[in-house]
Amino acid sequence: MYDRTNVKIGLMHVITSIQNYQVKSWRKLHTRKHRKNEERFLIEGFHLIEEAVNSGWDIEIVIVREGVDIPSTLVQQNITFVNTRVFKEISQTKTPQGIAAVVKMREFSNKDSKFVLLVDAVQDPGNLGTIIRTADAAGFSHVVLGQGTVDLYNDKVIRATQGSIFHISITQANLSEEIKTLQEKNYTIIASALENATDYRSVEVEGKAALIVGNEGTGIQKEMIQVVDKVVKIPIYGEAESLNVSIAAGILMYHMRN
Repeated sequence: MYDRTNVKIGLMHVITSIQNYQVKSWRKLHTRKHRKNEERFLIEGFHLIEEAVNSGWDIEIVIVREGVDIPSTLVQQNITFVNTRVFKEISQTKTPQGIAAVVKMREFSNKDSKFVLLVDAVQDPGNLGTIIRTADAAGFSHVVLGQGTVDLYNDKVIRATQGSIFHISITQANLSEEIKTLQEKNYTIIASALENATDYRSVEVEGKAALIVGNEGTGIQKEMIQVVDKVVKIPIYGEAESLNVSIAAGILMYHMRN
């Protein structure tokens, strides 16, 4: 349970118009272009906001629907109250909890991690968010997003990470160049593919390693597969054509940790 603060909403200014300049600004953060220009993004829900605060991210403003209890951990934040109509205007969830926040983006450099995940053009937001969450759980402290990958700050991506977006280093780069850089640093590069691949269980990983996972439909680009150190596959025992990319990524990441 969250503690109610001693803030009395009746004494606070409540934004009631969707034409308010702040509301319009928040609404624009639904678009990738505006997020990139402003270097800010929206998050919703108690859990995500707590994770952002606890991980030291810069919260610009917390937006609270009137009547919603405020966690005591957020009492020092810049808080603005809005009515139900306004909150509905900025919310992107079916059942909003009545609390959102504007968060400033961070710049991450390539982190010196023993295990790195490279993501090649994964386009489904739920897949990318789940992959990031699983990478966090598996101890992959650096994720590199390649060209064609869905926007990291898409609301569905953020929700699917369940807060892991705030825990690990995530950068964007040309993956072909990233592979060369990692190989120069003595990383073993492993690609997940179906053709000309070895059963992943027969591959032992020693030292530093990077895993590449690819697009849901086309997989990893061929030019990348040609320069990796190992190509692995997960056997299919039933009639399914392939595994979901987030499931495959999870299996392989945990195998690499063994």
